Amino acid sequence: MASTSPEKAPPSLTTYRVADAMTTGLISCTPETPLREVGGIMAQRHVHAVYVFDYGTDEVTELWGLVSDFDLVAATRGDIDQRSAGDSAVTPLVTVTSDDSLARASQLMTDYSVAHLAVLDPTTRLPIGVLSTLDLARVLAGESEHSPERAG
Repeated sequence: MASTSPEKAPPSLTTYRVADAMTTGLISCTPETPLREVGGIMAQRHVHAVYVFDYGTDEVTELWGLVSDFDLVAATRGDIDQRSAGDSAVTPLVTVTSDDSLARASQLMTDYSVAHLAVLDPTTRLPIGVLSTLDLARVLAGESEHSPERAG
């Protein structure tokens, strides 16, 4: 017997914004933080990326880079205890704003061969979160907790 309910269209990255999928909040360290400690932060906080901020001598905090779990794994090919967040961070960062489309975000990930994008507030241009390939996969699977299908 055929179903009488209409089939729901599969999610499209063009209909969603970065804000629909991103992980909000900032988990950070300084460029001097030992890489093993960065791994501990990732494990303790259950995240795949940590922002690297430079708290310069002029009291201006500057977003410097991002260390991902992949960067951490790649660093184990050498002496991880001799490496710091600054040695392993992806710089310059590839960024999007929270109001950019997920299609744009996925294109940037492809163009720059990165799995994480720094998400900036569109007005202040300050970092507010991270978007990962896993976040995109959740949207495509219809499982994003922020996606319209899952709302109320």
